[in-house]
Amino acid sequence: MQEFKKKAADRMNGSIDALKKDFAAIRTGRASLSLLDGITVDYYGTPTPLNQVATLGIPDPRQITIQPWEPKLISEIEKAILKSGLGLTPTNDGKIIRLNIPPLTEERRKELVKVAKKRAEEARVAVRNIRRDINDEIKKSEKEQHLSEDDVKRLQDEIQKITDSYIHKVDEILQHKEKEIMEV
Repeated sequence: MQEFKKKAADRMNGSIDALKKDFAAIRTGRASLSLLDGITVDYYGTPTPLNQVATLGIPDPRQITIQPWEPKLISEIEKAILKSGLGLTPTNDGKIIRLNIPPLTEERRKELVKVAKKRAEEARVAVRNIRRDINDEIKKSEKEQHLSEDDVKRLQDEIQKITDSYIHKVDEILQHKEKEIMEV
């Protein structure tokens, strides 16, 4: 019975981790290297993560610097940033690309909160799907005569409690992100 609970908790932790990673990529008006996590650059015909072809830095709270290891990559990096949909315009001096992070408008902040809420709802759905999968496994185990009806009911109740705690974690993470986005 413990293996079902452990499996549920492990998979739900994965959903929480994915949510945190998604939230790290949502811009809050401050420079963060996690904004660039999903960006890949064409490096000799191979899509390569930006952090593997350049040195990334944050010289001040509203700016990110990207120093490519090979100067000829500057144009490729700029193209990748423009295609990424971050809404940032790169500038370069021939050696370093600078991304200035503009302060967010009230309207943009509200849009970002909507995006955060959508991602949080996706995480809640993922947690509920995990609950459903685990409950299906429990029922299957009952049919194979490994568990009694009482054990199944007790286990499903415990899985529900685990699910509720992870839904609560998602809500807490969302509240924190909303506060961070709306902070001027």
